[in-house]
Amino acid sequence: MTVARRVAGKLGGLLLTLFLASLLVFFSRFLVPGDPVSFLLRGRKPSPEAVAQVTAQYGLDLPPVEQYLRWVLGLLQGDFGRSLQYRQDVTAVLGDRLPVTLVLVAMAGAIVLIAGVVLGAVAALNRGKALDRLVLIGLTVLGAIPSFVGAIVLIALFSVQLGWFPSFGAGDGFLDMVYHLTLPSIALALVFIVLVGKVTRSAMVDQLGREHVEVSTSRGVPRPMVVWRHVLRNALGPILTVSGVLVAGLIVASSIVEAAFGLSGIGSLLVQSVDRLDFPVVQAIVLLVVCAFVVMNAIVDILEPWIDPRSAAGAGAR
Repeated sequence: MTVARRVAGKLGGLLLTLFLASLLVFFSRFLVPGDPVSFLLRGRKPSPEAVAQVTAQYGLDLPPVEQYLRWVLGLLQGDFGRSLQYRQDVTAVLGDRLPVTLVLVAMAGAIVLIAGVVLGAVAALNRGKALDRLVLIGLTVLGAIPSFVGAIVLIALFSVQLGWFPSFGAGDGFLDMVYHLTLPSIALALVFIVLVGKVTRSAMVDQLGREHVEVSTSRGVPRPMVVWRHVLRNALGPILTVSGVLVAGLIVASSIVEAAFGLSGIGSLLVQSVDRLDFPVVQAIVLLVVCAFVVMNAIVDILEPWIDPRSAAGAGAR
């Protein structure tokens, strides 16, 4: 299979997945109990004329299929609709909150990859020894700590006791934002480090038992070179695959951390919007999460042959 055909196939699958996801995201709101008109006119005794006016203003009087087509056409033009809660464009609502979540997820993702790969590699290279067991026990403990508990412990230790980091808000300016989001990103990363660490250990243990690794070692090739060239590089496939899943998971889990640290991101916005039946905002955020997940997995699939040539050879053989 040529590179062009492989990329074209992945892009075609990506577009089909996004289309099916848009159908699911849009029409699922008709299964949710609650009426957006009642939310818009809450606290009043609306007249039939007021109900009809609001219904027409938000296009709620149109058939569901026509509503979907209008929504999709708006998406293609960068229009996510109008928020029922904030009475402004969803794009503007997301634009105010998206930078905080993007920086938070990027920092947490970097922590997850660095800590997970290092811990997994240390455990694999010391398989069966005390250090391996210690790392595995540590990963198990981390996996058992919910994000909000980790956030509380970090705040109590590094904000209240030591005073090293702030415990509230996102700061002003990029550097100040990075400083404010240090503790939240660590709290968000804790659970996901376990996944990357265990996958790294498993993949590297599998590679350490391969014949070419043993041959390279017997020929006197320095161990660090063997680990770098033949073990870690060949183990990157599973690690990269897991990393593609991390993006969506971090965005979804960010709502808990944002609430704990008083951050105004899209995670906390999603929780508020679900509670207040703000369907346009909910649909936009869910679709963004789906897009991030699908796009990251497509990128991983496209890059995998360059990282692990054996996967390309296997795909060509099939």
